[in-house]
Amino acid sequence: MAEVLKKNGVLSVPTDTVYGVCALMSSQQAQENLREVKHRPVTKAFPIMCADEDQIKTVAYTDARAEKLIRAFMPGPVTFILKKKEEVPAYVNGGMDTLAVRMATSEALKELIQKCGAPIFMTSANQSGEPVCTSLDEIERSCPDLDGMMEGTVSFGEASTIIDCTAEEIRILRQGPVTMEQIHQALQ
Repeated sequence: MAEVLKKNGVLSVPTDTVYGVCALMSSQQAQENLREVKHRPVTKAFPIMCADEDQIKTVAYTDARAEKLIRAFMPGPVTFILKKKEEVPAYVNGGMDTLAVRMATSEALKELIQKCGAPIFMTSANQSGEPVCTSLDEIERSCPDLDGMMEGTVSFGEASTIIDCTAEEIRILRQGPVTMEQIHQALQ
């Protein structure tokens, strides 16, 4: 599977929340291929999935508060909005100064990212604006241009909670399995 990604391919993979489609972050061509599979507008950046906390720190800045939340909820059904490091190419997120970051939610995904040697773009398996696919058959119908599919199961069946860690006050941008109450408890 890592070889497919290293050749700018697009894979479907199971995450803890929903089925995802992914491509290698270190390749602009891979990102373009992922956009084609998803029919996603160029104005909408893709979330990044990292193997572990160390890899997150290679692409984004983390302060003590963000690190506390990463350790409390990752790997898990959360996406953190963090300040992007300057060395991350502008194509990765459309030139914005933030990144949406997740951590690998299974050993299989962690190994895949480690074998690639770079984080991956990770987004839900569906056509942009359509409902998320809940089975491999649905993914095949919705995303016929995939280069491969990794089997596995998803557990939450609900998109991740998106937590903005860049502002003075932490905000939830999309409600998912993790609540604001849990966030406040983790920060105490």
